[in-house]
Order: sequence, then structure tokens, then C-alpha cells
Amino acid sequence: MRQLLFVYNATAGPGHALLDSLHKVLSPGTYPCTLCGLTYGLTSMRPEWKAFLRTLPLPARFLYRDQLPDTYPALVGQPLSAVFIEAEAGQVAPLVTAAEMQPLDLPGLMALLRERLAPAA
Repeated sequence: MRQLLFVYNATAGPGHALLDSLHKVLSPGTYPCTLCGLTYGLTSMRPEWKAFLRTLPLPARFLYRDQLPDTYPALVGQPLSAVFIEAEAGQVAPLVTAAEMQPLDLPGLMALLRERLAPAA
């Protein structure tokens, strides 16, 4: 199934989510999950991001780095946070790399995704 894979550079689970929220507030410059920092406030998804996701031409799936070995072992070791696109046959390719995401703000990330997904629409 064609879909987008948004992979957080964070660990799944409520305890980790609490620690991540504190890290974002106390030391945002050292917070390792760019995707989390751009798309989430202190406790929930930013409304503008949530609305943007509904406009995407492909379904979106969200994963944490510790989920990759079981679900997408080929992505283990890829720099994260990143966005990948999965083709019908299961091949996965980078759509937005960690290096590309690093300098972006939320409007910049949304613009880059719109641009790169335009041919898929």
C-alpha cells in the first residue's frame, strides 16, 4: 500500500512522551526529534499540522525509532527524524531526510511535503 511513513527520533510509550515533553521545554536546542518539535506542542499535535495531514494525497503512518526493527528493518540506521514514502510493492525511499528537516519550521516542512508530493496527487 502506498503511504507516507513519518518516523520520530524518539522512543514509543507514555513515559517516554512525558520525558520528551520535558526535554523540549527545558532544553529545546538539544532535543533530538525534529519532527516531534515541529509538529507537537507540549502535550498534543499542533492543530495546523493535524489539519495539514488531512490534505495529504497519501495515508500517513507514524512510527518511533524503536518500532523500526519489527516493522521496517531496512530503515534501521537511517538518520531520523525523517519522512519516507512506501510504494505498493513495499519499497521504502526517503521523502524528507533528517538533514533536510533539521533547519525547517512547521510551515517549511508542510511546503516541502506539498512540493514533493505534488506529482503523487
